[in-house]
Amino acid sequence: MYLNKRTYVQQWEHQKPEEKYNVEVTKGGETANINPKKVKYIIEEIGYWRKQNQIHQWFVENVQGGVDNCGEYYASLDKLQELLDICKKIQSDNSLAEELLPTASGFFFGGTDYDEWYFNGIDNTIEILKEALEDENGEYLYSSSW
Repeated sequence: MYLNKRTYVQQWEHQKPEEKYNVEVTKGGETANINPKKVKYIIEEIGYWRKQNQIHQWFVENVQGGVDNCGEYYASLDKLQELLDICKKIQSDNSLAEELLPTASGFFFGGTDYDEWYFNGIDNTIEILKEALEDENGEYLYSSSW
C-alpha cells in the first residue's frame, strides 16, 4: 500500500526562470542519461503500509469509489485530512477504532484484531499524512498491490 506524491516539473519556454524546476539525476556521482527537458513528473513515495487493512479499506470506500483493483487513485488533500482526523481520534481514544476505522478481512490483508499492530498502523498513518499535508504542491495518489 503506497501513497505517492506526483509533482509536475515539465519545462516550458514561456516560463519565468523562477518558475522552472531544476531536474538533475546522478548515479555514482555521474550525471545520468536523462534529458531534464523531457521530464514531466517527479514521483515520491510519501507513505508505505503493510497489511493495514483498515487503512486500505478506507481508501477503497472513500477514494476508489468502492473498487478494489490495485489501481492508482487520486487522493485529494481534503480526503487525506479526513483520514488524518479519524486516525487522531482513534489515537486519542482507542475504543473508537471499530466504529471509525474498522478492520477488513481478505486476501493478504493481515489480522482483524484491534491490537498493537492495528494501533501502530494508526500512528504510522498519522505521520505519513502529516508530512503529506505539510506540502500542498503536487498531487497524491494511493495504490495497493496484492
